[in-house]
Amino acid sequence: MAYDIIIIGAGPAGASAALFTAKAGKSTLVIDNDQSVTKRAWIENHYGVDGITGPDLIEIGKKQAAKFGAEFVQGKATQLTQSGDGFQVTTESGTYEGKYVILATGLSVDLAEASGIQTKPGTEPRIKTIVDADAQGNTSLKGVWAAGTIAGVSMHTIITSGDGAKVAINVISELNGARYVDHDVLKA
Repeated sequence: MAYDIIIIGAGPAGASAALFTAKAGKSTLVIDNDQSVTKRAWIENHYGVDGITGPDLIEIGKKQAAKFGAEFVQGKATQLTQSGDGFQVTTESGTYEGKYVILATGLSVDLAEASGIQTKPGTEPRIKTIVDADAQGNTSLKGVWAAGTIAGVSMHTIITSGDGAKVAINVISELNGARYVDHDVLKA
């Protein structure tokens, strides 16, 4: 099955992107290698959250995305190649096809570099290299987007999750051919 969007990484940026893409009715696959640095965090600076462990925040985000139909597979993406009008993402356990890819791999640029995607020096402390993405999340490889720490935004979970949402909205808009907006209202 070919997906509309394959998201690589299920930390705050990836799960947030998956929440938006799945809620918009786009077939979404998230490839999760279970290596998010958020798994080591205690978080008290995330708006709307009194205090939460990183693992709990990640699980809640994944559940929200799955509620709208996002699929998750465990594994490490080892290869990203163009295929027809989309991409193939290979893991150690299988190959998946999608029209668009969102890289939300946090600190790791290995897959991006191996795929020929342009990188540049990072600006955050201890972040040596990031993907060279524009303000919308586009990378040098058309159809591959970057969100979160790999795209050069601050490592704070509230910022990476917001960046994942922003990039997802941009990908959905491109798929739809018109600007997409996701606003829910209180039910009477």
